[in-house]
Amino acid sequence: MKTKLWIVFWKELRETLRDKRSLSMLALFTLFYPAMIGLMLHQGINKSTKTEREGIELAVIGGAKAPTLMSQLAQKNITAKETAPMDEEAIGELLRSKKVAAVLRLPDDYTDNYMAMRPARVEIWYDSASDRDRQRGDVEEVLRAYGSNIAGARLLAHGVSPAALNPVIVQRYDTGTNASRSAVLIGGIIGILFFPAFMLSMSAAVDSTAGERERRSLEVLMAQPARTWELVCGKWLAASTLGIVGVTLELMLAHLILSWLPLEELGMTWSLGWGDLLLVCLVTVPLALLGGALHIALAMNSKSFKEAQTMISFVLIVPIIPGFVVSFMELKTAQWMYMVPFLSNQTLVTEMSKAGHVGAMPFLLTVLCSAIPAALIIAYASWRMKSERYVLGV
Repeated sequence: MKTKLWIVFWKELRETLRDKRSLSMLALFTLFYPAMIGLMLHQGINKSTKTEREGIELAVIGGAKAPTLMSQLAQKNITAKETAPMDEEAIGELLRSKKVAAVLRLPDDYTDNYMAMRPARVEIWYDSASDRDRQRGDVEEVLRAYGSNIAGARLLAHGVSPAALNPVIVQRYDTGTNASRSAVLIGGIIGILFFPAFMLSMSAAVDSTAGERERRSLEVLMAQPARTWELVCGKWLAASTLGIVGVTLELMLAHLILSWLPLEELGMTWSLGWGDLLLVCLVTVPLALLGGALHIALAMNSKSFKEAQTMISFVLIVPIIPGFVVSFMELKTAQWMYMVPFLSNQTLVTEMSKAGHVGAMPFLLTVLCSAIPAALIIAYASWRMKSERYVLGV
C-alpha cells in the first residue's frame, strides 16, 4: 500500500513535470553551465596555442642591420617581414589593423653603436589594447637572448668568462603537479555547477505552496486524511528531485567536457574519475534537499506567488557569498569550510581535484552541514502548517 507521503510526492512531481517552465529551466541549467565552462576553457586553450599553430607576424624596419637577430627570430617561429620606414602614425595604423603582433625598428645609428660596443637601441612598437601580449612577450624574450649572446661573445673576446656575470645561479625545483596547480581554478569553475541545486527547485516549491495557497487548492489538500508533515515532505521531496536530477546531469556533462578538453595545453589537468564523480554527486544530494526545504519554508510564509518569488530570489544570493569571501581573502582550506553549505561542496571538489587523499571526514561534514539544516527547516514548516489560521491567512 502506498503511503500518503508517496502519494503527495508523486502528485506534486507529476504536476511539476507537466509544467513546461520547470522542464525548460531544468534543461537550460543542465546544459548552460557545463557548456559555458567548456567554451571558456576551449577559448583559453585556443589562445594559448595560437602562437604554436599560427606563428608570430612581426614587421621589421631596418632588419638588414642585424642579420643574426633576424635568424634567431626565424628559429622561434617568428616571421619577420621587412617593411619600409614608417613614422609613428603609420606604425600605429599598422598595429591597429592587427596584421602584425608588433613592429621592430632598428634606428639609423644602430650599426654605429653596435660596432663601437655601445648600447645599440632597438625599438619595439605594440598596441597594449590588443590581445597579443603573449606574442609580444615571445619577441622580447628573443631580444633578451640576442643581447645576452652578444654580451657573452664580447666578454670572451676580452678573455673574460661570461659566467662572471652570473655569480649566483638559482635552481628551481617545483614539486607541484598539474592537478594541484589547476585544482583551485578548476574547483572554482566547477563550484558554479552547484548553484542549480538551489535554483532548479524554486519554481516547483513556490507553485506547490504559495501558488496553491493563492489558488485556494491548499485548503482542499489540507482537508485530506494526511498529517501535515506528510504533505510538507511530499512537496519538499518533489521540488528537491528536480535539483538532484539537474545537478547530477550537470556534473556528469561537465566531467565529460573536462575529460575531453586538452587541458594540458594550459598546464592543467582533470584528475577526477567516474568513481570520484559519483561520490561528489551523492554528497550533493543533501545540498539539493536543503535548497528545496528553504524554498518550501519561504514560499509557505508568502501571501502570493509573486511575493514568494521575490523573497526567494534575494535568498538565492546567500549560498554563494561564502565562496566569494574565501576566494577574495585567499583563505587556505580549513575544516570549518566543510561546515558551510555550498562552500563545503566547492571545497571538497577543489581538494579532490588535487589528486590527493581527502579522507572520510570532509565527505561526512559536507553531507551533515546540508542535511541537518534541511531537516530542521522542514520540521519548522510542518509545525507551522498545523495552524489553520496560518494556512488560510492570505
